[in-house]
Amino acid sequence: MSILNVMWAGGAPFASIHKVHQQILAQAESSSPIKTWLLQGTASGCEANVGEIREWRLSSARLKGRHFWRLAKPWMQAGFRHALQDSEAHVLLLDGMGVARALLPILKSMPHVRVVVIFHSSTRLSAADKLLFQRFPAAQLKMTAVSNTLAESLSRSLQLPVLALRSAYDPVIYRTEALSRDDARARLGLPLDSAPVLGTVGRLVSKKGFTCLLDAFAEAVRRQPDLRLVIIGEGPARSALEAQVDRLGLRGNVSLPGHLNDAARLYRAFDWVAIPSREEGLGLTMQEAVMAGVPVLSSELAVFREQLAGTGWYAPADDVKAWSDLIVRAFSVPAESVAAEQYQALAPDQAWQRFSRTARALLS
Repeated sequence: MSILNVMWAGGAPFASIHKVHQQILAQAESSSPIKTWLLQGTASGCEANVGEIREWRLSSARLKGRHFWRLAKPWMQAGFRHALQDSEAHVLLLDGMGVARALLPILKSMPHVRVVVIFHSSTRLSAADKLLFQRFPAAQLKMTAVSNTLAESLSRSLQLPVLALRSAYDPVIYRTEALSRDDARARLGLPLDSAPVLGTVGRLVSKKGFTCLLDAFAEAVRRQPDLRLVIIGEGPARSALEAQVDRLGLRGNVSLPGHLNDAARLYRAFDWVAIPSREEGLGLTMQEAVMAGVPVLSSELAVFREQLAGTGWYAPADDVKAWSDLIVRAFSVPAESVAAEQYQALAPDQAWQRFSRTARALLS
């Protein structure tokens, strides 16, 4: 049984989505050949092993049929149809709504191909989108989401079943690969002493809430001047965030090292991890931090409560005062006991078993 994994884009900004697909594909039978299409971007920066890769290098406007490209859409779809037939794929794994819009119209005439659509975040669904899904029999099309919260929301909107496939890692492998505190701090150029460090990992875009985090951190530094903040990631908001750091006089307290291929191994450099997101489909940073034994501060989002319940330390998204108070309070308590409570709530060993069983059932 051959599997075709179709991703909206390649490159470092989409590394976390590729990691989720890699974890799913790892559950396929060892004899199943796997290939990946990247509709946009390149394979550069995608550390995940997702099989043989084809780069289509299509623009967003062309994929969405905007302007002139609306007239050229039949030719693009004909190219996809020919390539799908040549692939001889039995199962297609589609990355979200954008890929579904591009390929599902073609797959309706290929009933022998089973399709699994993975939703990674909330998305605006039109009447045409809903009709597109409703035209497929349940035996051919399965829809999944990376959290229970997201699955329930999409199911209400589509009026169709959406399976929760909460992303997870093998915690034994993850803990083995994580660097020690000193090694991780050395990798990030941080002092090896007891200097308190707050860390976060994510794409530098507005929905991640880093603007609020910096304002809150500036207030916290006034009360605890030795605090440090590390924001690992890259994205279009970098220049604005760097300007904000300078405006707040935080150049000596804040570092933005960019995208790091080994970011998932570096959490032990931090005493606490902050996730100030305005919205999330799941938030892999939360899982990675907790598995590394580092406690988490997060926005008050349903998807985060789904994972940490009452052990989470929450503040409303974009509430600078609440976030500042939360940061200061966090560095006044023993982090180890909070980390242990959050690990028990997340239950990564059981989560990995559930994820593996569900992924195998989807691909079998």
